Amino acid sequence: MPETSQVNILLVEDDQIDVRFIKKTFQTHRITNPIYVASDGIEALEILRGEGGREPLARPYLILLDINMPRMNGIQFLQELRGDPRLSNSIVFVLTTSAHDQDKESAYAHNVAGYLLKSGIGGDFMNAIRMLENFLVSIQFPSEQ
Repeated sequence: MPETSQVNILLVEDDQIDVRFIKKTFQTHRITNPIYVASDGIEALEILRGEGGREPLARPYLILLDINMPRMNGIQFLQELRGDPRLSNSIVFVLTTSAHDQDKESAYAHNVAGYLLKSGIGGDFMNAIRMLENFLVSIQFPSEQ
C-alpha cells in the first residue's frame, strides 16, 4: 500500500477471535494501515473524541463496525456518531454476522458505506477485504474535517 494513503482504521468489535482474524487477514493482504480496536460503541466514541486521556484518532480514518456488541451496539453507535457534528461525516463499513434485513436497513439509514458479512469467512470475506483494500488506496480522504 502506498505510504501516501495512510488511513487509520478503527475496528469496533467485541469478539477477540474476530479481531485477531481480521488483523491477520489484513497482514496477509499486506494492508499496513494502523488498526485501533474498540470493544463497543462507547469505547469507539472515546477513541474518536479523544476522551479518557486519549488523543482523538487522527484523520483520515475508516471505521469497521460490528452490530452486535455489549453496552452500545453498532446501530446505537451510528446514531451517536451521526448526531455529533465533528464525527457525522465519518466513513463506516459494517462488518458483522447479522444478516437481518432490519439491521441492514438501520445501518444504511445511518449512511454506512457498505454492509459486509463476516459469516462468509471463505471467498466472500476475502473479496470484502480486497474491496476494502482497494477503497483505502483509491479514495481520496480529506485530512481535516
